[in-house]
Amino acid sequence: MAAKAAKAAKAAKAAKAAKAGPSPVGNEAVKKSTGKTWARWFAILDRAGARKMNHAAIARYLSDEQSVPDWWCQMVTVGYERARGLRRLHQRPDGYSISVSRTVGMPAAKLFDAWSDARARARWLPQPKLTIRKATRPKSLRITWSDRQSSLEVNFYARGAAKAQVSVQHSKLADAKAAAKMKGFWSKTLDRMRERLER
Repeated sequence: MAAKAAKAAKAAKAAKAAKAGPSPVGNEAVKKSTGKTWARWFAILDRAGARKMNHAAIARYLSDEQSVPDWWCQMVTVGYERARGLRRLHQRPDGYSISVSRTVGMPAAKLFDAWSDARARARWLPQPKLTIRKATRPKSLRITWSDRQSSLEVNFYARGAAKAQVSVQHSKLADAKAAAKMKGFWSKTLDRMRERLER
């Protein structure tokens, strides 16, 4: 009896996941943009042998054989990989990636300067070995992290005259453990940044 109930609960959970879709993009959005639901795409890709393909091959199949637009090729590929257990949370073709964002009570230009200027940054991020590869004031920074392997993409968005949002994407992380660690690190770091900059 208990085994039967557990099996039914598992089936209900799977059905709910399939309905919602494995991606942040919902079922209605994927159907509207590609003409097919997540369940339909999963069936098509299963028949095409996608379980044995890598990420690039799946995306290429969707583009060449199914005429899916470029952005949606990536989205459907990631959704399929997650649904079939081929891709873990935060995993990307070039490693693992996480993102964290915060809104701060200051204009975007000043928030940008709090990142780009080493002395200002040291107030809340005591990390001396960063390398800023590209700076586009007050919109974005491209940074090589202190491990010399992973990288940061930092974007700034104005939220009115006196507020701005900073979004940090940390990419090329080695594994899921590293991704979880850096997710926690950036959550705490951006909280500290906001607290000190808003004083």
